[in-house]
Formats: sequence, structure tokens, C-alpha cells
Amino acid sequence: QVHLVESGGASVQTGGSLRLSCAVSGYSDSRYCMGWFRQAPGKGREGVAVISGDDSTSYADTVKGRFTISRDNAKSSLYLQMDSLKPEDTAMYFCAMNGYRYCSGGISSWTTLSIWGRGTQVTVSS
Repeated sequence: QVHLVESGGASVQTGGSLRLSCAVSGYSDSRYCMGWFRQAPGKGREGVAVISGDDSTSYADTVKGRFTISRDNAKSSLYLQMDSLKPEDTAMYFCAMNGYRYCSGGISSWTTLSIWGRGTQVTVSS
């Protein structure tokens, strides 16, 4: 059974940086479409970034140029480097994946990520 465990969330001030991590277990090969989505209080879920099995990436316009998604297959880990954080980035962040090699459709493929963890909270204060 696949398990995803996020970590790295914290409270930071505007302009700060955080690095979220996601540990993947239960899969012998982590080179699948994976990504991050977030949910702010009272709002719907929003795809943040995805990475395909070939390491190609796609980002939401709201985070492009500030966030970087990456993976370390040897460590079965997914990361999200978040820089220049803004109060509107405040949300619960979830790591997610599906069983496909490629994230067809770019950032919109986040809706196909059917396996996710419990999330990690990011709070950005002004």
C-alpha cells in the first residue's frame, strides 16, 4: 500500500522560504506523475505543481517563478521549494501521486492525483 507523508510546513513571514518534503513508501519505483496541491481555509483545492516521470514540470500561474518542484528517486522523496512566500500561499499542502508515468495535461493533471498524504500546514504572515 502506498503511503505519502508530508513534512516541512511552518509559519513564516512574507518573503520567506520553506522546503516541503514528501516521503513515499509502498512503491518500488517513484518515477510516476506526482505533485502538490493546497487547500486554504474555506476555499477549494488548488493544484500547485506537478512533475512527470521524466522530471518535466508544470506550475500554477500563482506560484510560477517562486516555487520549484523536484524529486529524489533514490530517496523516494518529493520536494517543493517555496520562495518569496505571500500571505495568499497560506494553506494545507498535500503531496499526491497517481499510477501514470506522465502528467498529461500539465498542471491540470493534478486532479488525477488520487493518492495523497495528510498534508502539512504553511502559514505566511504579513
